[in-house]
Amino acid sequence: MENKIFKIGVISDTHINEPGTSLPKKLLNKLSELDMIIHAGDIIDLSVIEQLKKICANVKVVSGNMDQQETKRRFPAKEVITIKNFKIGVTHGFGAPARLMELARETFKGECVDLIIFGHSHNPVNEKINGTIYFNPGSPTDKIFAKFNSFGIIEIGETIEAKIIKI
Repeated sequence: MENKIFKIGVISDTHINEPGTSLPKKLLNKLSELDMIIHAGDIIDLSVIEQLKKICANVKVVSGNMDQQETKRRFPAKEVITIKNFKIGVTHGFGAPARLMELARETFKGECVDLIIFGHSHNPVNEKINGTIYFNPGSPTDKIFAKFNSFGIIEIGETIEAKIIKI
C-alpha cells in the first residue's frame, strides 16, 4: 500500500453561478478515478462542491476572491495538506497575474512546502523553482483569460509528478 501512487485531481476557477450547472463530463469522469480532488477557489456556487463529493469522498477546498461570504466562512483561504511526507500548500491567489507565483510563495513563507497549488489567473502553470513546484490547473469552465480549458493531475509516490490536462 505504501508504494501506491496517490492521485489528485486539481481544479480552480470554475465560476459556476447557476445552481445545477454541471462541470464538464470529461472532467468529472477523470476526477472520479482519483484519490483526492482539490479545488483552489472561485467556486461561486456551492453545488460544484456537491458534484465533486458525489464522485470522490476526499475533497479539499479553499475559497477564492470571487467566492460568496458563505463559501469564505466554510472554506479557508489557504491550507497545507501532507501526503506521503510531501507538504502541499493550497491557496487561490490574488493580485496581478505577473506576480501570482511570487504572492503564492509569500502565502506559504516559512512553511517548507514542496508544492504550491493556486488559481486566480485561469492560465495553467507547472514550474519547478528552487525545489518547489508551482501548479495552477487553469480553469475547466472559463476561458476568458486563457486559450483553453484545463485541469491538473498530481501523482505522488517517491516524487511529485504534476501535469496539465486540456479539456
